[in-house]
Amino acid sequence: MNRSAALFALAGMLAMPVLAEEASPPWSMADAYYDADEMAEARHHVLSHHGDTRQFYVMADRLEWQSSDEGDALVWDGDAWYGGDVNKLWIKSEGEYSLETDELDDAEVQALWSHAISPYFDLQGGVRYDLEPKGRTHAVLGIQGLAPYWFEVDAAAFLSSEGDLTARIETEYEFRLTQRLILQPRMEAELSAQDIPELETGSGLTSLNAGLRLRYEIIREFAPYIGVEWQDHFGGTADYLDAAGEDTGRTVFVAGVRAWF
Repeated sequence: MNRSAALFALAGMLAMPVLAEEASPPWSMADAYYDADEMAEARHHVLSHHGDTRQFYVMADRLEWQSSDEGDALVWDGDAWYGGDVNKLWIKSEGEYSLETDELDDAEVQALWSHAISPYFDLQGGVRYDLEPKGRTHAVLGIQGLAPYWFEVDAAAFLSSEGDLTARIETEYEFRLTQRLILQPRMEAELSAQDIPELETGSGLTSLNAGLRLRYEIIREFAPYIGVEWQDHFGGTADYLDAAGEDTGRTVFVAGVRAWF
């Protein structure tokens, strides 16, 4: 590779920021002075050594035991991704296993393609499959990122193979009480565009979970936590639960770990 070409490419990158909407990066002007193929190789070399690398990340955001008057359950919520700064493959999974009935109450897995649309937000699309209940498949379209004031947001709409349209919104915030002790408020809301009798789901706001978790980072990659969460159902969903003799709302104590690598 021509050393001057590589230096010219690097100087152009440092001299002017690259905007995503620009059709032609500013350092492409060097093609007027150097061979275009040589410059393309030089730019690829520079980018590969200055951030354009592929990485892999796995996180168990919630791996916890929940206890309430109705019984105990094990809950998981985690994801993994592979890719670069702009494009990633995301795998997400969450679910709940009842220790009272020894049955899987809820479980799902998502495979999503994630594309950065701004420095702080990714647009995501793909497929979700429900292991429980009913084993449905959904098309997924959502957005994930960091909102102003450092709120983490994950919102998605789901169109099932039965034609049902639902949505989920999750948001979290972190108060650093010390360098290792962190208080995390978290809220999750689920909505449905129509009644889904076979899933005992009514239209509108179907459920809302709001909680506080206090964790201690023994190391950054491993943090046990305790907390409390309020869980409630609304509208037609609450009516279905009432008819089945189940409580529509409850308060649960949680204890678990948050880990990543």
